[in-house]
This record gives sequence, structure tokens and C-alpha cells, in this order.
Amino acid sequence: QVQLVESGGGLVQPGGSLRLSCVASGRIFSINDMGWYRQAPGKQRELVALFTSGDNTNYADSVKGRFTISRDSAKNTVYLQMNSLEPDDTAVYFCKMVVNFLHYWGQGTQVTVSS
Repeated sequence: QVQLVESGGGLVQPGGSLRLSCVASGRIFSINDMGWYRQAPGKQRELVALFTSGDNTNYADSVKGRFTISRDSAKNTVYLQMNSLEPDDTAVYFCKMVVNFLHYWGQGTQVTVSS
């Protein structure tokens, strides 16, 4: 059984930074399409950042220049560095990976941006 576990969320003031991590564990042969999504109260889940083919990345317009996705393939881990956080970034953040050609989601980690 494959499991994704996120960490790094919390409460931060506007303008602050957080770094999210997501580790995949279990019987893993391949990992593709590592990405981060978020869901704010009353809104649909939306893409934040994603590794597409190879090392190419795709970001939501609202986070470009502020967020950076990175990964450590040896550790089956994807990261999301979030800088210049704004109240509108408040949401539950989920990681998603395609592991062994199946889609898996983490349980989510809460990010709250408030003074």
C-alpha cells in the first residue's frame, strides 16, 4: 500500500513563508506527476504547482513568483516553498503523485495566513 504524508503547514502572518513536504512510502517502483493542490473553504480544489514531463513545472498564475516546487527523487519527496504568503493562500494543501501508474493523494495540511 502506498501512502503520501504531508507536513509543514501552520499559521503564518501575511508576508511570511512556509515549506511543505510530502513523502511517499510503501512499495514504490515509479513516481510521476508530483504536484500540489489546495482547497479553500467553499471552493473547488485547484492546482498550485506541478512537475510535468521531465523537470518542467507548471504554476497557478496566483502563485507564480512566490511559490517554488522542488523534489528529491531519492527520498520520494516533493516540496513546496511558499514565500510572500497572502490571506488568499489560506487553504488545505494536498500533494498528489502518480505512483506505480496509480493516482494517490495525501491527507492534506492546513495553511492559514492571518495577522
